[in-house]
Amino acid sequence: MAAAAVAWVAPALAEAHPRVVSINMCTDQLVLALADPDQILALSVYARDPMLSFGAAAAANYPSLSGVAEEVLVLQPDLVLSGRYTRQTTRGFLKAKGVALAEFDIARSIADATAQIRRAGELLGQPARADAAVAAIDAAVARAKARQHARLSVLPLQRRGWVAGGRTLTTDLLDVLGLTNAGAAFAATGGFVPLEKIIAHRPDALLLTRELAAAEDQGSALLVHPALVKLYPPGRRIYLPERLTVCGGPMLAEAIDRLAAEAERLGR
Repeated sequence: MAAAAVAWVAPALAEAHPRVVSINMCTDQLVLALADPDQILALSVYARDPMLSFGAAAAANYPSLSGVAEEVLVLQPDLVLSGRYTRQTTRGFLKAKGVALAEFDIARSIADATAQIRRAGELLGQPARADAAVAAIDAAVARAKARQHARLSVLPLQRRGWVAGGRTLTTDLLDVLGLTNAGAAFAATGGFVPLEKIIAHRPDALLLTRELAAAEDQGSALLVHPALVKLYPPGRRIYLPERLTVCGGPMLAEAIDRLAAEAERLGR
């Protein structure tokens, strides 16, 4: 699959620093981190979401697409970056129009993420920036492994009881710290888990995206359920913003450092 994607974008590689459009939030992060400002023609509609997009502040400087494929054609980019699971009709339309399209899979490990950073660096004509981003992640991994952490089971829990499963980037991040993803007992990649099953499984701690004093809506109600609060007071909860882990990219260096600090607090 990767070879096919590289072959497809070959026409764009004639440009040393191609002008690029990103139509996926995770490729937005790669473009924002690696490309020169004058290379960026437009980003996906999610690039400016501060909850999900690590580069939301920088994304405000660029046009935002609404998701209509024809918008991309008007911009006449040298290259378009997308996710492998970005809307198939959009990707198919762009390919049919001869647009050079590079597709990126979901990063399910740190190794996946660093490989994607290097690939994006090559496509954008910015290999040195990609190398620097990978080196920062490697350094964060080394720092995390050098610290002593209690070997605990941690359940990554989100709205409505969504749990990150075993074959995910979250698992790899926890593993760097010697922590176990308790979500692996429920699903390979992720799924919704009832409160009763979470309580019965009794992981040592919860990994949440942010601290909540009270439910904001029905989706967040489970996270502050009295039974869960009793079992998991603040000392048994660790926090990592979603914008640091929803995609694999240069933000992983900060994600690892913050998770290491939280794990250290948890083990005290």
